[in-house]
Amino acid sequence: VRGAPRTVTPPRPIVTVTNLEKLRVRDAPASPSAWPAGVGAFLRELAGPAWILQPGRDRSRTRVVATLLHGNEPSGVRAVHAWLRSGESPAVDTVFFLGAVAAALEPPGFSHRVLFGRRDLNRCFLPPFDGPDGALARELLERIRALSPEALVDLHNTTGHTPPYGVGPRDDAVRLGLAALFADRYVLSDLRLGALIEAVAEEVPSVVVECGMAGEPEPDRVAREGLVRLLSAERLSPRGSPAGLSVVERPVRVCLQPGLALAYGAGAAGDADLTVDASIDRHNFERVEPGAPIGWLRPEGPWPFVATRSDGAEISRDLFSVRDGVVEARRSFVPIMMTTDPEIAVQDCIFYAAWPRGGTAD
Repeated sequence: VRGAPRTVTPPRPIVTVTNLEKLRVRDAPASPSAWPAGVGAFLRELAGPAWILQPGRDRSRTRVVATLLHGNEPSGVRAVHAWLRSGESPAVDTVFFLGAVAAALEPPGFSHRVLFGRRDLNRCFLPPFDGPDGALARELLERIRALSPEALVDLHNTTGHTPPYGVGPRDDAVRLGLAALFADRYVLSDLRLGALIEAVAEEVPSVVVECGMAGEPEPDRVAREGLVRLLSAERLSPRGSPAGLSVVERPVRVCLQPGLALAYGAGAAGDADLTVDASIDRHNFERVEPGAPIGWLRPEGPWPFVATRSDGAEISRDLFSVRDGVVEARRSFVPIMMTTDPEIAVQDCIFYAAWPRGGTAD
């Protein structure tokens, strides 16, 4: 692969849905069971990016749950759908935002991160807010800021095998507590990629939860059970001690050099500039030691990596070396979000390299 404030009028609807592309507002069915039983039918009824307000027992506070910012990440929307059909009321007013609905519906379903010609929505939350995806991101930010929510959780899946983990720009007790509702690992990230939680970091305690690999049952369970804990809690407090979270920090984004060809396999692929070990995702959150093999470089091929710290420094040659055509780790690090999907690796990144709390990427 080459590279607006809410209003509620009696009789109060269970949920209000706003289609952000068409600014269409409608009341939900009077009964939660009137939501379509299937997730696909649920998304078809929404028809586009949706803002769903569910009144809580305490109307003075609000929490936000975002999901489906990428159309190939189904665990969050499955959890939201199950909650809305459960008939349960959240502890406080809750807004659900579902983003890439059209991409998720594109056949064969949950297979497209973004639609062709569209931008990655979770890279659109910093200016300039260009095009329809930028306009949608700006509209969402305006609505979130109008609510002043007490917390925001953004549910995602990965495209490689990984345990669930939280990601956030701070490691305060509230954010660690939010992550602990879903996972026992946390990534403290200072990267600025245009993600939703980056845009609201100074205003709302917010975390991403990576529930695990899309298409497997365990991430669906992680999303569903964590969401129930989040929405049922009268006050936000961690499931167990946040101090018990395993924390890695200062992730470095490892990408393929533009224009190069990437493959995955058990050995060098003849038509690829870089071939990455097809089982590499099994090492997510494991410490990689110097000399550990990463993949294979085409003979006489160009240097394949761009590895960028949050300050913009490019450190790929500090992280990797090549010996007899084998790409090896030059220093120890903890890989996260390793994927085995070459399209995702080229569109986004191959993985992130991070360090245990107190480690360094210098």
